[in-house]
This record gives sequence, C-alpha cells and structure tokens, in this order.
Amino acid sequence: MTDIIVLLVIAVFVLLGVRSTIKHFKGEGACCGGGGGSLPPEEKKLENPVIGKKTVKISGMHCEHCVNAVTEAINKIDGASAKVSLHGKKAVVSFDRELDEAVLKKAIEDAGYTVEEIK
Repeated sequence: MTDIIVLLVIAVFVLLGVRSTIKHFKGEGACCGGGGGSLPPEEKKLENPVIGKKTVKISGMHCEHCVNAVTEAINKIDGASAKVSLHGKKAVVSFDRELDEAVLKKAIEDAGYTVEEIK
C-alpha cells in the first residue's frame, strides 16, 4: 500500500513538471526570473511622424519577460518604438528619425539577446 502511495505522489510531480515544461516552451510560463504575471511595458508614442520601420529577427527570447526586456531596451532609444513578438521571434521597430542599426543591435544585445538579422 505504501508503494502505491509513493508511486502516486511521484506521478503527480512528474505530471506537474511536464505541464510546466510545455507552458515554458509555448512561452506562457515564467522563466528568466521574470515571474509569471509581468505587465507589458507601456506603448511608446513617438514625438514626430514615423519615417520608417525595421524588422529585427531576435534569438534568445523564451517568455513574456524576455519580450518586455527587448521592448524596454529598444524603447530607450530616442526616436524608436518597438512591437515585439515572442512567437515570431522578432521586433518591428518604428522610428521618427534616422536610426543607426548598430545602436539598435547594441541595445538588444546589451539586454541579453542575439540579433540575427535587421531588415
């Protein structure tokens, strides 16, 4: 009888672990120390009309905390505003003045992520 109880307890822990892992890989669970309920950063409004957009392919994002970190890093750049997609692994960056790609890449990489491509 004791063996059955021990096996049931182990089965419950394995089931919970698998469920948590699935959520993590879907980008729904907490990771990276960000907690599960972090709010997205406020959308940044540009001061002038948008003169262009760049799409940045990014690797290393695993959860909403990662999305928030990339968004905040890009939004700190004067004249740039980001919309970051976890499932697309990309950021669409709108800008209202010339935007140096090296500055954009450095901001993302300083936040801990890898820029694969900028179009």
